[in-house]
Amino acid sequence: MGKGKAEVGTPKYLANKMKAKGLQKLRWYCQMCEKQCRDENGFKCHTMSESHQRQIMLFAGNAGRFIDSFSSEFMTGYLQILRRQFGTKRVAANKVYQEYISDRHHLHMNATKWHSLSDFVKFLGRNGHCVADETEKGWYISYIDRDPETLAQQEKMAKKQKMDKDDAERLAEFIEEQVKRGHKEEEPSTSAYSELKRENEEEPIKIALSLGSSSKMDIKPIKLEKRPLEVADEFKKEKKHKPGEFKKPSALDELIKEEERKKEKNNRKDYWLAEGIVVKLVAKSLGEKYYKEKGVVTEVIDKYRAKIRLLETGDKLKVDQAHLETVIPSIGKQVLVLNGGYRGNTATLKEIDTDNYCTTIEIASGPLKGRIVNNVQYEDISKLFG
Repeated sequence: MGKGKAEVGTPKYLANKMKAKGLQKLRWYCQMCEKQCRDENGFKCHTMSESHQRQIMLFAGNAGRFIDSFSSEFMTGYLQILRRQFGTKRVAANKVYQEYISDRHHLHMNATKWHSLSDFVKFLGRNGHCVADETEKGWYISYIDRDPETLAQQEKMAKKQKMDKDDAERLAEFIEEQVKRGHKEEEPSTSAYSELKRENEEEPIKIALSLGSSSKMDIKPIKLEKRPLEVADEFKKEKKHKPGEFKKPSALDELIKEEERKKEKNNRKDYWLAEGIVVKLVAKSLGEKYYKEKGVVTEVIDKYRAKIRLLETGDKLKVDQAHLETVIPSIGKQVLVLNGGYRGNTATLKEIDTDNYCTTIEIASGPLKGRIVNNVQYEDISKLFG
């Protein structure tokens, strides 16, 4: 009869809990399966399991892609801790690394393309992510903030300072002009008052006031000529387009087209996975058992990988985007737009053009609900599960 689990409160129970909570040895961790084993025997059993063998087959088929993905994930997590906890201050690289590995589910460095922390820090310095310098106590780094919001804020502050400077210069010029005008008005005039002198000082001064009517001024009324109101030719009569004549698009149409072109350019990415869509396995390296099988995406990992659950068998797999393709449902079914200007919107499938491998959809969510979109490629949409 086998031994049961240790009873709650016993030393063995507490020891097991402490061991499970703490970090285990790195050599007993499988990065491909993201599984931590407690001892050598557990790790050996894991490497002999069928799920581990499937992941190793996927890794062997595209090893470079997986290593680049792991390296990118490790660098992103490391830089996030550096930026959020330390900002742009100078700090020891090993201190940031200790903060990063304190999370039990962190990505281990032995799965990346860097063999040591020193190589990783040198890489950050060469590529302009950080300022790195080596001292007697080890490597020190300081983060270079190139966040778009921070750069936009700095640019906005620079523009504001420039505008304030221009306003100050214009105000100084205006004050200087007013001072010059004041000096000109204060200059004494050349005309001077003459002294009043009488030839015969004994005679009294006489002032004659004439109250008679003076000559009347003839004021003639001014006649304003009536001028005809000139009206622009384009407002006199409405232009009519002849049948078959090309009608120039309005400014609103041009703005709408320009906005759609910008959305298409900004939302066109090289990754398209999303949770809740139905996909098809097209990788023969997984074996004939899974080839051409359909499944639903349950989780997206690092944009290019996904965890899927097969619809028929219920098996769970972790696969790369390159081993999957989208599924086009029947007309009238719901789809999710995965790429392009309408990325992230749900839509209804209206038509399928099998000759040109494209479809026509009607947007069913968002502010553009009800819009008909033509020539949507197969790889830009996929069936929604349910």
